[in-house]
Amino acid sequence: MVTFLSGGTGTPKLLAGAREVFDPADLTVVGNTGDDVELGGLMVCPDLDTVLFERGGVLDREHWWGIDGDSTTTHDELRDLSARAGFEAGPRYLADERQTDGPRLARWRRFSAVGEFMTIGDRDRAMHLLRTSLLNEGHMLTDVTKRLADAFSLDISLLPMSDDPVATMVHTSESAMHFQEFWVAHGGEPTVEDVEFRGGERAEPTEEVLEALSEPVVIGPSNPVTSIGPLLALDGVPEALAETTVVAVSPFVGDRLFSGPAAKLMESTNVEASTAGMVESYPFADAFVVDERDPTSLGRPTVTTDITIENREDSMRVVRAVADALDLAQEAV
Repeated sequence: MVTFLSGGTGTPKLLAGAREVFDPADLTVVGNTGDDVELGGLMVCPDLDTVLFERGGVLDREHWWGIDGDSTTTHDELRDLSARAGFEAGPRYLADERQTDGPRLARWRRFSAVGEFMTIGDRDRAMHLLRTSLLNEGHMLTDVTKRLADAFSLDISLLPMSDDPVATMVHTSESAMHFQEFWVAHGGEPTVEDVEFRGGERAEPTEEVLEALSEPVVIGPSNPVTSIGPLLALDGVPEALAETTVVAVSPFVGDRLFSGPAAKLMESTNVEASTAGMVESYPFADAFVVDERDPTSLGRPTVTTDITIENREDSMRVVRAVADALDLAQEAV
């Protein structure tokens, strides 16, 4: 049994070749939910959905989000109708008092659909509508995710990190904003002063997550701050990781990041934006997979390979390195 921690696109790209190395029946993925938002009353879970779509064979692999070939009729009409009604496109938070008066899982990240700032495809929206309706019926996010995994015929287990609300808030020189506003609406441009995992001090990992973390764990080449940080903010998770075998894949070659805003976000939390900073972020890790061009000395068991992932063959190569690193880590115990 092996558990992958997933956020953003790094770990889903790694998972694309995982079934060729590991038995899918032995794989569990724990997805970050700090990036989730409520948009126009619908609960959107981007990191869970990327895994659902990738493993379900419908992912838009050009963008690594959304459903391949999906239409955007409703999204386009929302934007057009909002403009004709005199509203500008862009994030519109519901009022402060509405952030906590509404559904508990949506706290601190509730946006209006007016001028919808995230592109939501029509088939994608149908899934969000089903998810939200099930949550409104009283189902927990863990149960809803299992239902959706069954609907997409997933051959792995997919778990949200918690059934409690945790919102990744990026504190910028302008204001505090949810990560989706920072990254999608503003392109990651604002100067970052700090990152907060709002609600993390009260949220708990589910029993299913803690059980999954008792198995060997793989942290993919995801953003250590906003993709993995929300999970590490949960009470008991760092301790669970310290008790099991953990392998982490670097998203850097030295101090060069492959993609995304990880460098800016790591620097805002006083962590060096590099492979060395990734190691500092994961003190519980037993072994690492780093790029063969990376000059960083890690002081722990390390497997090197070309960690660029552009296709399934690349993914298989990196996953094989992960399997080798797991063997090294377990031999060292």
